[in-house]
Amino acid sequence: MSTLDDLLRARTGTMTSELVQHPGDFGLGQVPLRLAPVGTARSICGFCSTGCSLNIHLNANGEAINLTPNPDYPVNLGMACPKGWEALTPLAAPDRVTTPLLRGKNGVLRPISWSKAMEVFCGRLKGVQSKYGKSAVAALSTGQIVTEEMALLGALTKFGMGIADLDSNTRQCMATSHVAYKQSLGFDAPPFTYADFEESDVLVFVGANPCIAHPIMWQRVMRNQRNPAIIVIDPRRTETAMAATLHLPAYPKSDLTLLYGLARELVARGAIDREYIEKSTTEFAAFAEFIEAFPPERVLAETGLDATDYEKTIDLIARPGARVSYWWTMGVNQSHQATRTAQALINLALMTGQMGKPGTGANSITGQCNAMGSRLFGNATSLLGGYDFAQPGHRSHVAGILGIDEKLIPTQPSRAYDRILDSVYTGEIRALWIVATNTAHSWINQGHFSRLRDKLDFLVVQDMYATTETAQQADLVLPAAGWGEKDGFFINSERRLGLTRKVARAPGQALSDFAIFKLIAEAWGCGKLFEQWSSPAATFQILKTLSAGLPCDFSGVRDHSHLEDADGIQWPFTPATAGEESKNAELSGRAASSMRERRLFADGKFFTPDGRARFHFDAPVPLPELPDEKYPLLLNTGRGSSSQWHTGSRTNKSAVLRKLSPNQPWIELNPSDAARLGLEAGQLVVVRSRRGETAALSVVTPIVQPGQVFMPMHYAEVNVLTFPAYDPHSRQPAYKACAVTVLPLAAAHER
Repeated sequence: MSTLDDLLRARTGTMTSELVQHPGDFGLGQVPLRLAPVGTARSICGFCSTGCSLNIHLNANGEAINLTPNPDYPVNLGMACPKGWEALTPLAAPDRVTTPLLRGKNGVLRPISWSKAMEVFCGRLKGVQSKYGKSAVAALSTGQIVTEEMALLGALTKFGMGIADLDSNTRQCMATSHVAYKQSLGFDAPPFTYADFEESDVLVFVGANPCIAHPIMWQRVMRNQRNPAIIVIDPRRTETAMAATLHLPAYPKSDLTLLYGLARELVARGAIDREYIEKSTTEFAAFAEFIEAFPPERVLAETGLDATDYEKTIDLIARPGARVSYWWTMGVNQSHQATRTAQALINLALMTGQMGKPGTGANSITGQCNAMGSRLFGNATSLLGGYDFAQPGHRSHVAGILGIDEKLIPTQPSRAYDRILDSVYTGEIRALWIVATNTAHSWINQGHFSRLRDKLDFLVVQDMYATTETAQQADLVLPAAGWGEKDGFFINSERRLGLTRKVARAPGQALSDFAIFKLIAEAWGCGKLFEQWSSPAATFQILKTLSAGLPCDFSGVRDHSHLEDADGIQWPFTPATAGEESKNAELSGRAASSMRERRLFADGKFFTPDGRARFHFDAPVPLPELPDEKYPLLLNTGRGSSSQWHTGSRTNKSAVLRKLSPNQPWIELNPSDAARLGLEAGQLVVVRSRRGETAALSVVTPIVQPGQVFMPMHYAEVNVLTFPAYDPHSRQPAYKACAVTVLPLAAAHER
């Protein structure tokens, strides 16, 4: 490389991430004496799945006054994204709900006491169950509360209240990865560690834009000193695609065809590990026969890709000795054929033996901060810890640990999120309890949810704010503490258990979700079932006991303080592992790096009954809604800003973060489409689908392909448009690729 290239790709020096990691070394990061902290608490950030550690600075009263990233934590290495720097701001928002609220006959929410709230909560829900049956009540939860709270909620609803249907909004972002890993590898087990970002020779990102969605993960990519090739498969030229070695702008949802084609070419070139395939996998012969139907001419025709770029991609992933890693997130997960697409990536890693080694793997980047905790302990798709509701031995085992009657445990998992809402529409479900999520904003085909509200006899929302779209429709609002106002643990994308600390007091009468669940248990009359669930710390001990012997075993973790002392701990972490860690620490003075970051499947053994991974595949399915004359454009959605998170219910409380992102929805159009439609940049337009319409500001840019448009997911109006298609295996909604038209505002009003 030239000297200029060397400078542009520098990994160390004053103009690199060292400036962010160690601002004090460069004269930055100084604070006035009046703001100087007298103490520090470490806590995992509560926004995304990266799981960064923050140093929360405390004043003499023990109140959080500021924060800085933790330079020693193996996840973020002293870095933080804009959301992390502003993590404390949402706690001080003026619209925090500080007391229970009950909607009166006049339609206005008015303050009530906790005792009255419990009377109404139990009375109304029991009344619905008495009139329509226990199945007439369901609950929807979140991936954004601590794991101890998730587990208690799942146990309370299913074992104590007789509510069989409880699903999480993790269904909207990570259900696909859960199912894909479980079917292919035998357990929901992301195999990687973040060090793999730095140790790959080739990184393939599919439907992922970490520059925006997971900036700290992207910083880890930028620390890679192996001069890696970066391939981005995405219909839009995202920020990550702009920084990539190679961008493949495949037609929306043609990823599956592309990945099958790549697999075929790897076989044709002999760039597969036949010894590994024979020893560690099954069903490869059938897969190899299946992918013969995907020659280059078919792949290029269906994806719209350039033949030269296709060949370059094959050359890179087939390079002898190269460490290749595959990464995906919502662009894959939110699809009508999502599970098989994720498994096509898993198949590529398996057939090349790129699993369990540094810089390799088929790696799902999780969305919400504790979606991994929800997947393991949410008690929705699987029994606590990853056990199977349908297995009598599993139910008996869990009942024994919890000290409850096995008959209290349902024999089947919950219905999926979409089927719960469908049951509201049919009248089978008459009451909903929604915890820490904003369904009225985030659910696909938002207009459908609005109609559902009228079919409910009772809606209770438990949240930090009474101003969310969902809380505004509630009959009862329960005020909850947020991140930073309670203790517990999260599990991040790389399976790391990290501790989140209480560094602020919840306002007014707001309580932690854990305390609310305990209140409800007592008021419902099932409090004795949860006596051992006395606190988050005590619940942690229950969960680690439940995990023993499972792939996610963390029974070697002593307690909450152990997580803090060890800079987080990746599962599995057994007592034997803990002993090894202790021995290494005695020799080195701290936990060895091999203990801080650990991969799965290095031994070629998987969590299936025979220890072999499975090849799963199906023929690609066409888009369920195609453009036509009336709706000629294909809408894609995704994160539009590193400063906003999901529905923005917390990030929008920060004036700083609001300034970093437009305050109204925008739509990106290719210049050729804008010219054809007579639209100009900055013009207010109407975006219309078969389900509804919304106003947006036009952005004319070549980063979207002709015939395609893009809108960010952070605005409630976007899901008025989206098409309710679901992956058949995961039941995850397909928020991408629906047909729309774009009209000037004046023309739209005329029609």
